Amino acid sequence: MKETSICIVDESGAICHEIKVTSHPEDLAQALTNPAWRLVRIGLEAGPLSQWLFSGLAEAGLPAICIETRHTKAFLKAQVNKTDRNDARGIAQMMRVNLFRPVHVKTLTSQRRRALLTARKLLQEKANRH
Repeated sequence: MKETSICIVDESGAICHEIKVTSHPEDLAQALTNPAWRLVRIGLEAGPLSQWLFSGLAEAGLPAICIETRHTKAFLKAQVNKTDRNDARGIAQMMRVNLFRPVHVKTLTSQRRRALLTARKLLQEKANRH
C-alpha cells in the first residue's frame, strides 16, 4: 500500500520502463507524465486507494481506467511468482490487449455527498427512536 509498482509496455508487449513510486496521486502522475511515453491506457486495480489514485491521475489528464479486481485476479493467477512487480507486468499486458473490465469510479464529490446522506439518515433514525 505504501508503494505502487509501475510497468510500461509498448504496443508489441515489450517492457519499456519499470519503477516503484510512493502510492500518492502526485507521485504516480509525475512518474507517468514523461513525454517519452505516449500512454494509451493506465490500469489501476480496484482497491482501497484506487478512487483516490484514479481521481489524481484523471486530474493530471492521464488516461486512467480502474479495472475489476476478480477479473484481474483470474488473469494474474497463471503467474508463477506473485509479486507486485509481476502484477504490474500482468496488468500492463491486460491493458495492452484490452483484456480488462472497467469499473465505475465515483467522484470525490459524490463520495462526500453519500457520506453526508448516510450520516444524516443515521442521525434521523436515532432521533426518531426516542
